[in-house]
Formats: sequence, structure tokens, C-alpha cells
Amino acid sequence: MKALERVGLTALRRIDPETAHGLALKALNAGLGPRGGAVTSDRLRTHLAGMELPNPVGLAAGFDKNATALHALAKTGFGFLEVGAATPRPQPGNPKPRLFRLSQDGAAINRFGFNNDGMEAIAERLAKRPKGTVIGLNLGANKDSTDKAQDFATVLARCGAEVDFATVNVSSPNTEKLRDLQGKAALAALLDGVMQARAALTNPIPVFLKIAPDLTVDEIAEVAEVANAARIAGIIATNTTLDRDGLHGPHRAEAGGLSGQPLFEKSTRVLAQLSTLTDLPIIGVGGVGSAEQAYQKIRAGASAVQLYTALVYSGLSLVGNIAKGLDQLLARDGFANVAEAVRSGRSDWL
Repeated sequence: MKALERVGLTALRRIDPETAHGLALKALNAGLGPRGGAVTSDRLRTHLAGMELPNPVGLAAGFDKNATALHALAKTGFGFLEVGAATPRPQPGNPKPRLFRLSQDGAAINRFGFNNDGMEAIAERLAKRPKGTVIGLNLGANKDSTDKAQDFATVLARCGAEVDFATVNVSSPNTEKLRDLQGKAALAALLDGVMQARAALTNPIPVFLKIAPDLTVDEIAEVAEVANAARIAGIIATNTTLDRDGLHGPHRAEAGGLSGQPLFEKSTRVLAQLSTLTDLPIIGVGGVGSAEQAYQKIRAGASAVQLYTALVYSGLSLVGNIAKGLDQLLARDGFANVAEAVRSGRSDWL
């Protein structure tokens, strides 16, 4: 980690987390982040649902909710970016404070509640996106919506032309009754509406489904069954957890979704199990903070990974470090590319 980045992170951790996040985005846009572009090599280049990625290390949704830092983020080393979640109408989200650091655990708890500027403002920013960067949009539903399932299709219809992929997010724990949409019948109906909206796009894009890590074995099987039938492009496993086992510090009991290091094992086990139930590509998320952890996700069944919370503690230089380290791990084990390593260590997680 560079000295300037270390000083900046230390300063940011001394102030309110949400304020610090806003300042971090401003610093990025002022040119204070990494500027080398995507790290790549023959081993790292990844084919994912028809998309060509320079490397399989992506930015998870939530970091750039409103697509305000796309040009700066495109230079930080990521192989792809996901912004949002976007809802049809702007909404403020839940009352503050709603973001808490758990520094001792390398974790965070948030209960944002899909705070965002709404699909119209976000679509306008996406229309000015940097060229040559794979960018996706996380689709959400308004808290007060009477038809949350329709909201996902509405956002896709408005923003789909401006992105390379979209993610149906029914797994955030911070919008009341949202996770109810993961049930078999509700999820099938929701995905049917989204896929109809996708079909109406001039250039139909890949649609992913983001699931919770708190599903039972039977619920994971149902999700896989519905996803296979809906012909979506892939699954993102997983969102944040409601689990609080083994946490430390004064904020450990705060309501919301837990992300970061404590989520790594739980999310990776869900990922591995899911990979036995579907041939759809899976993006592994949850506790990725090193090249070794990214590699474990891939060997458990992920075709690509995403991170977010680790950036709070290690800064954006982590992105390039993970990509370069992953390249070395693949070479060490004799893999010519990422695809060869996918599922190669799945049995360790089952």
C-alpha cells in the first residue's frame, strides 16, 4: 500500500463511515486513486456470459450507487464494475446512521435501504460511461412500491441500453419483504418479467441473480431450479448476511447486512453448493480481501469475483494486488486461464 493511500485511509477511518465513503468517491474523481487501468494477462482474461473481461476481479454493487465515479473507477484495476442499486424513483434510504465499521473483524454492517438518485439520473450518467470498461447495473425496488417485482423490469427497461449486464437484487436484507421474492413461485414470476424486459431491449444483455447467503440447502436448490428455467446468464453468490456469530466491537449487534471477512466461509460454501446444481456461471462475492481468497472462490466454483468491504481497510491498490496475485497463483498451479481453475477445489467446501 502506498504511503499516501495509507494516510488517507487512516484519516477516513476517524470520521463517520458514510461521510468517509462520500469523501472517498470525491477523492477518486479528483484523480487521487490508482490510474493504471485494468490489470490483465493471458491467464487473467475471462469470458463471462458473453462478456470479455481483462481480469475476473470486479467491483460489487453499493460502492458507486449512483454511477458518479465510473471514469475514475475504470482506471483502478478492476476487470468489471457494477453500480447501483437503482430503483425506479429516487429514495433517501433508511435513517442515519446506517453504516458501521467492525474494524476488528475486517467487516461492515449496513442498512442503507437502496438509497439512490433513481433510474433516470443514473441512466443519464451511464450514457456518458467510459468506453472499453464492462459495466453492470444492480436493479432494485422502491421501498414503498406496491409491485416490487415490476420495479426490477422497469429499471432494466430504462437503463438496459446503457450497461453490459444487469443484476436482479432480491437478497438485500434492508428493504422490507424484499427477500420474500427469493421464494420459488415469486422468484419465477419476477424473473419472467425481467426477462421479458430484457427481450425488448435492442441489445439484450446478460441478467444475473444475486442471492442471500442465509438460504437453506433446500432454498438454494429451488433458486438453482428457477434460475435454470428462467435462462438467466448467471448467479451472484452472495449478498450480505444477517448472521452475527463471532463478531467483536460495539457495533456487532446493529441491524442490517454484514459484509467483509466474517462472510467469506459462509458465502463460499453457498457458492460451492450452488455450483453443483447449475452450470450457470457464478460470480463469487463475500469476504474477498486477498488474491488467495479470490482464488479460493474460483476453485470453489466462481468464474469471477467481486469485492467492496475490503477496500475500506486496504484501499483501491488492493484491486491490482489481487489481480496480480491471482495471476501468480494460476501460474503456480499450472492453469492456463481462470476457466481451467473453476471448481478445481470445490470438494473442499462441500
